Amino acid sequence: MSQIFDFAYTRNYCGPLQAVLLDWAGTTMDFGCMAPAVVFQEVFERQGVPITMAEARAPMGAHKRVHIQKITEIDTVRGRWRDAHGSEPNDADVDAMFEAFVPLQLACLSTYSALIPGTLETIAALRDRGLKIGSTTGYTTEMTAINLKDAAAQGYVPDSTVSASEMPAGRPYPFMCLQNAINLQVDTVQACVKIDDTVPGIYEGLNAAMWTIGLAVSGNEVGLPLDAWEALDDGDRRIRRDRAWQSMKASGAHYVVDTIADILPCIDDIEERLRRGEKP
Repeated sequence: MSQIFDFAYTRNYCGPLQAVLLDWAGTTMDFGCMAPAVVFQEVFERQGVPITMAEARAPMGAHKRVHIQKITEIDTVRGRWRDAHGSEPNDADVDAMFEAFVPLQLACLSTYSALIPGTLETIAALRDRGLKIGSTTGYTTEMTAINLKDAAAQGYVPDSTVSASEMPAGRPYPFMCLQNAINLQVDTVQACVKIDDTVPGIYEGLNAAMWTIGLAVSGNEVGLPLDAWEALDDGDRRIRRDRAWQSMKASGAHYVVDTIADILPCIDDIEERLRRGEKP
């Protein structure tokens, strides 16, 4: 006779979405995710090791000290560092650059704090559906305070904000997402959607067992401010968009759209999938 332990119990959540967790730079403000990228370049330039914008952006989404460390691990950067310093970059070098990075980043954040078009309208629509709004960021708490102040002046105030410096580790670990779920009193992570413009940010949501939406155009993958994006001809814009979409899809994002202004159909589809008992 079959024993009870021969069977597995499957439990599916079929309720509504409860929360949306948003990144900051490149997702809700700072079209092109420019603020951190330009400062990373400046920090390495001061070390006599110039880096390209692509190298500066490669680890985007991580805690900023981790980001600097990962830049030093890029082969081309390590080669330039050896040429300039006669040795490999080490932890002390990373610490020194992060120490220089912090005041530079604090000084320029407000320059890049304009909300991305569609942010306020989308947040209002999400709130009309009864959804809570959380946020995560690779910025430190001190940096995030500037974003919060600048966003509030433009009408955007999330219900919860968690910075990487508050957690044991930043992205791709799920800790910031999970802390948001606690802060927002969400009763299951399957009722949350993580929205981000970086690959580590998508991993963060997936590692938290949440639905994910990748933003291909407004953030790090295209990496252009709004005026530069709009100035591109149709062919160049299509090439850059396609490349960014492919990168975000390859990250495992459940959905990919251009900007935050385009997420509501994804939210509708997730709601329907939840009603059918589907999981992220």
